[in-house]
Amino acid sequence: MGANTSQVSDLSNNHNLKALVGPESISENDPFWNQLISFTFISPTSSGESKLLEEAVIPLAKTLIENNPRSGNFSALVRIFLGRTKELKISTECQDQLFIWQAHNALLMIRCLLKVFTREMSEEELHQQFSYQERAVVSCAETSNEDLLEELLSNLIHLIVEVPLLDITYSILFEAVTTLLVLLSYQLFHKDILHDGIIFQHLMKGRCLCLTSRLVKTLLYNFIRQEKCPPPATHIFEPKAEGGLLYGLASGVASGLWSVFTLGGAGSKAENDQEHNPLPLSNQSLLLLLVLANLPDGPDWPNPYRQAITCFRNTQDTSSPPAEHPHTFQINFNSLYTALCEQQRSDQATLLLYTLLHQNTNVRTYILSRTDMDNLVLPILDILYHVEERNSHHVYMALIILLILTEDDAFNRSIHEVVLKNISWYTERSLTEISLGSLLILVVIRTIQFNMTRTRDKYLHTNCLAALANMSAQFRCLHQYAAQRIISLFALLSKKHNKVLEQATQSLRGRQGDSTALPDYAQDLSVIEEVIRMMLEIINSCLCNSLHHNPNLVYALLYKRELFEQFRMHPSFQDIMQNLDTVIGFFSQRLEQAGSDLSVERVQEVIMKGAQALPKDRLKSLYIHQWPRFRHLKSEAASTSVVEPRSKSPTI
Repeated sequence: MGANTSQVSDLSNNHNLKALVGPESISENDPFWNQLISFTFISPTSSGESKLLEEAVIPLAKTLIENNPRSGNFSALVRIFLGRTKELKISTECQDQLFIWQAHNALLMIRCLLKVFTREMSEEELHQQFSYQERAVVSCAETSNEDLLEELLSNLIHLIVEVPLLDITYSILFEAVTTLLVLLSYQLFHKDILHDGIIFQHLMKGRCLCLTSRLVKTLLYNFIRQEKCPPPATHIFEPKAEGGLLYGLASGVASGLWSVFTLGGAGSKAENDQEHNPLPLSNQSLLLLLVLANLPDGPDWPNPYRQAITCFRNTQDTSSPPAEHPHTFQINFNSLYTALCEQQRSDQATLLLYTLLHQNTNVRTYILSRTDMDNLVLPILDILYHVEERNSHHVYMALIILLILTEDDAFNRSIHEVVLKNISWYTERSLTEISLGSLLILVVIRTIQFNMTRTRDKYLHTNCLAALANMSAQFRCLHQYAAQRIISLFALLSKKHNKVLEQATQSLRGRQGDSTALPDYAQDLSVIEEVIRMMLEIINSCLCNSLHHNPNLVYALLYKRELFEQFRMHPSFQDIMQNLDTVIGFFSQRLEQAGSDLSVERVQEVIMKGAQALPKDRLKSLYIHQWPRFRHLKSEAASTSVVEPRSKSPTI
């Protein structure tokens, strides 16, 4: 590179880069370094351009790997960067853009080279690359005591937590965060957890440990602020007509668009369509935060970054932090909640929300106390509604979040008090007015039906039904369409049950005397009957606890009462069918007494009056014995389903 404007196509022929990766040692005091990091680079603005840049860097990096043991130029480049970071905070306060720009360019080069190094060599070999030095005389103290890799890690973290986020520092902060992500990417190339990794050891108990809470807090605030990339036309010096060695700042602005990781493999269609990323620092900070929080515990010490994530408190909390939380800090929960509500379109933001709800009791208590829960729940429902456009990890995380929320009775009551108007993204039916609770039921049922026809994942079924079961005792004023969909789902399951039962019967008749293995219809029937029982428990729970609040469900139940006839004498459902028989029989008798040819309005009136008259002691609370299963299910799902989808059932 150098003082002139560079493009990807110029990299292979750039004489400064050739000197850097060549076999000749270059002294750290050589003016070459100042020229090398003084360049204006037209950085990538799309994933395609990023790929071209990476491909252009690979041959240069491989040449450096070969020559660095003799030249020590890579460690010299790192020292040049470290020398500039020592005064970076002062340079920011003094608006010394030239100094910041050069430091950024040096870090950009280090990051590009490290991305190739991590794929081409082990951590031990990478550590060795940092130890090679120029052949000039080096003091014994410097040689023996300095770990340049740890020095780089420590300086990057110091840079992130100490340098304020401004237009002139945006790009170097992005590069610092992304460089840490590159160094942590070694786990991607190993099946086993790297407990003994050099980088892992430095981050967990080295010089970086004392900055744990400050780093986590800074990364969270980067996510909360959602700062956009500054305009790429920001220059330090305008070009002169006669030319010369001109410096520019454009190199650092668009480079934020080169993302190192994507979460959960291939992203969603919506994410893939957005080539240009206006919030690179926010997104990369969130990814680094999640990577740090999910690092494993050491042999005899916990992950300090996970500790910080699980115990931070609200700025309005004036109580003293517990002594057992050494990495706690305070952050504005209102700002965090707003950012979480706005960013659920990305799976990494959904993973952060899940992590906080699951592990940080302070955050969970705060979120459940909000009176505007629709701002958070609606984006989660949107993820589930567009299940065909999302990857499986995103869908599972959204579902587990609903499971966690529906464990709270106050949440289950409050969502039926929030009235929504004109939900534009729900296209199956025009919903001019519906409660948040009824909409949640509709979306979860739609997810179940999608799963029945497409993915056929037993555990997705079970988790969806567990969310409905957690809510069922608090169902209030169900929308007519929501009540219909509950019964329609039961009808669909009943049809599936009859089909498999018929197939099993025909198979047995047609294979008499045939020793070949039969399809496992018994297992298929068992799975379907388990799901049917869960549906019956949900309906039963609602009838036992809030029958008088849900005339639309009773109406739908009576309208399709013939569906339940076949299960009355079934040994798996006899106990739970008693309550349904009681309700159906009671209201059927009331309707017969009211006369024939009743209008819909008259039927609803009879149902509402009958609900007040039905003695509560006539319904048995059988569902209570099944309740702990759903709470246990949530915990199991939270620990497994977010990581990877479970095995698929052949019948559901």
